[in-house]
Amino acid sequence: MRFIKLLVLSVVILGSMIFLLSLLFPSTGVVERTGVIRAPISVVYAHVGDLKAWESWNPWTRPDTTANLVFSSPATGTGAWYSWDGKESSGKVTILDSDSAKGIHYLLDIKNARPVHGGIELKPTADGTGTAIFWHMEIKLGMLPWWKLRGFVTDRIYGPAMESGLTKLSDICEKK
Repeated sequence: MRFIKLLVLSVVILGSMIFLLSLLFPSTGVVERTGVIRAPISVVYAHVGDLKAWESWNPWTRPDTTANLVFSSPATGTGAWYSWDGKESSGKVTILDSDSAKGIHYLLDIKNARPVHGGIELKPTADGTGTAIFWHMEIKLGMLPWWKLRGFVTDRIYGPAMESGLTKLSDICEKK
């Protein structure tokens, strides 16, 4: 009986310590990437602001190769969206605001996952010959310790795919 009491007390203390320690962890996961594309903002925005054009450069447009994509009409501007439904995942991307001179902000809502708020911000480079691009995503992780631990690896998980997407976008825009 004494062993059981000791075991229960140890589990309660360990659980409390983990929870208290997790309060020090960030409750938001952030991934950011920047780049310069040697093309005017209008060319870059044509690929960023049109959800149908995302398939050519965005690594997450079709997370499931069997997924069926459905686009709003029109697929550009504030309120535009696309959704996918496949064997492995389903979800929806909605443009929250769109400005051809500044970029877009969007909401990525994946079934059984936390919503992701993202943005692709554009501005002319200092020399005026290209476009500086800032792509960012923010995921609210909540207060549970096992979710908050994901905040430490969010950049390592999603960062390389973002870099790949920016490289593809740059290649596409610079060829025009």
